[in-house]
Amino acid sequence: MTFAGIGLVALAYAAVDYATLPPPLPGFAGVRAAWHPSEAWLYDRDGNLIDSARVDFAARRLGWTPLDKVSPVTRETLVGAEDRRFFGHGGVDLLALAGVARDKAQGERARGASTITMQLAGYLAPGLAAPGSRRWWDKIRQMRAAWALERGWTKDQILEAYLNLAGFRGEAQGIAAAALGLFGKTPDALARDDALLLAALLPDPQATADRVARRACALAHEADCTRFAGEAASMLGPARSLALDPGLAPHLSDRLLRKPGLRVKTTLDRRIQQLAITALKRQLQGLGGARARDGAVVVLDNASGDVLAYVGGIGGASTAPSVDGANSYRQAGSTLKPFLYAQAIEKGYLTPASILDDSPVQLDTASGLYVPQNYDRGFKGPVSARSALAGSLNVPAVRTLLLVGVDPFRDRLWDTGYRGMTEDGQYYGFSLALGSAEVTLLEQADAYRSLANGGRWSPLRLTADAPHDAPRKVTTPQAAWIVADMMADPNARAATFGLDSALRLPFWAAVKTGTSKAMRDNWCIGFSDRYTVAVWVGNLEGDPMRAVSGTSGAAPVWRDLMLALNADRKVTAPQRPPGIEQRAIRFANHVEQPRLEYFLAGTAQTEIASAPQAARRPRITNPVAGSVYAIDPDIPPDRQRLAIGVSGEVTAHRLLLDRRDLGAADSQPQVLAAPGQHRLRLVDVGGHVVDQVFFTVR
Repeated sequence: MTFAGIGLVALAYAAVDYATLPPPLPGFAGVRAAWHPSEAWLYDRDGNLIDSARVDFAARRLGWTPLDKVSPVTRETLVGAEDRRFFGHGGVDLLALAGVARDKAQGERARGASTITMQLAGYLAPGLAAPGSRRWWDKIRQMRAAWALERGWTKDQILEAYLNLAGFRGEAQGIAAAALGLFGKTPDALARDDALLLAALLPDPQATADRVARRACALAHEADCTRFAGEAASMLGPARSLALDPGLAPHLSDRLLRKPGLRVKTTLDRRIQQLAITALKRQLQGLGGARARDGAVVVLDNASGDVLAYVGGIGGASTAPSVDGANSYRQAGSTLKPFLYAQAIEKGYLTPASILDDSPVQLDTASGLYVPQNYDRGFKGPVSARSALAGSLNVPAVRTLLLVGVDPFRDRLWDTGYRGMTEDGQYYGFSLALGSAEVTLLEQADAYRSLANGGRWSPLRLTADAPHDAPRKVTTPQAAWIVADMMADPNARAATFGLDSALRLPFWAAVKTGTSKAMRDNWCIGFSDRYTVAVWVGNLEGDPMRAVSGTSGAAPVWRDLMLALNADRKVTAPQRPPGIEQRAIRFANHVEQPRLEYFLAGTAQTEIASAPQAARRPRITNPVAGSVYAIDPDIPPDRQRLAIGVSGEVTAHRLLLDRRDLGAADSQPQVLAAPGQHRLRLVDVGGHVVDQVFFTVR
């Protein structure tokens, strides 16, 4: 051959070599390191899987599965179906290629000769197996890539990577996703029939159940293959409920699982989480979707602040199942009252035995009159602070807020972890005593936990790696202990809730219920010596509940959980801190029964009585300054008289309406005022104005 001929051959060889040169392929370690699951996983405090979440939606991938975590029968079946001489060739099955050539020469349908190694090369360099890559030089490129893989990888590495990168069905990539999504198993639990069905899927991942069953039968080499039709239909049927993913904390998963492959160890206790789910589900099913559709539960460890249960909802009849009820802001209702009374006791404004007046009151505000009402629309007259808190009376709470001050109370709530209260106290006004502010169930639980811990507050812990922040003092230990004792007193709450309500337990526990405006939210929060349990029941879309009260909504869930949590342990009441003394007390006029009561040191009394009229400042109580009254033309005028109310020692005082003398102040006059603005004055015996109000009649 001439030099020119040799040059042409060399040039042709170089051209063929260049045309069939495969792209560079990564090593096994690089492929494994670059693997990113589409899922993230949530574990409880003991490492038990409690939930997972899909984070990457490009493909469905689970964690990388080592070869020894795939059942032997699955490995053998897939190798036998795809590349039975896999362990004997060097990346290209020359015998299979010869068979393909023979079949084509004889005009028969040729079977594929692509090996597992060649398929893996296509996964690693998608251009090698892209649609249209059927030309002879494309096939040689893939073969050369397979030979390169065999030189740098072991057979086990090739098979392991192939099983993790292969697409089995739809978006399921890898043996782990296929085993979980199609059979509800882990790869090491796959049986022979499972492996046959997976092998039948590989050539055509979108095949129908009938085609999969026929191919599985051919791979099985069995006479009776009737079972495969049903198994294939089941495998490709609707998504199954997977025991591997218990779905115990979907709302917390949505909150914490943000990155693919993330594995978060939480502070949750799987057993307690399941108890909370069961108790809430049972209660909501009993109430029925027409009464209340949603609920949430949080359980805390008092000492550590660990969240042991986090149930944001259970679905069921919910119309907003994706909303996290444990971390959503809702009106607090009466659940803020313990912190108000604790502040009043701490400041020395009240004792548990102090008499508060549960009677109608009207407060003049910038936006008009504020007229608080009790839940039952009734009034109980003089009551002790203990009975007012335990019985959740509204008017005494508002009167207590007048003592404490709206801004100091709002600041105390902020310090106790209610961080949704971003406005100043005047924004909320007197209704703050009745829980007009919005809070979350997590905030509620941690605030009550501070009372269980002697007035010391610290942030909650949701994950095992969260720091243990040092608690800071919010309420004095004495005030926290006294308020907890008031909430744990079944006798004090009997007048409102009865002696045998869902709030009464066979052991010591402090508890408070609350219902927000228009019956939109129902709360029950309380603690024993070890646990704090917070429950919310309502409708996440904000519509009112129907026929659900404080003790029929959230309280039964709280009770069930408290009984279950403390079933195998002895509950002890918190130890009384120094600075508290006990006294036997009696009430004047038999306002309440004699009892033993607790006081801050130096504030104890034995005889409790309401302040006499002589000790009260004379003032006009009705009408309230700024009131506007409208005359109804359909009602007889003499039936529209305005009753004048006064308080305090008003002997020898007189009432003047504009320039008209209405007579003695204690005569309870009723007047018919003409349209217009009026001035009502209370004057003493010397003619001095003691009090005055302006009101309008239209």
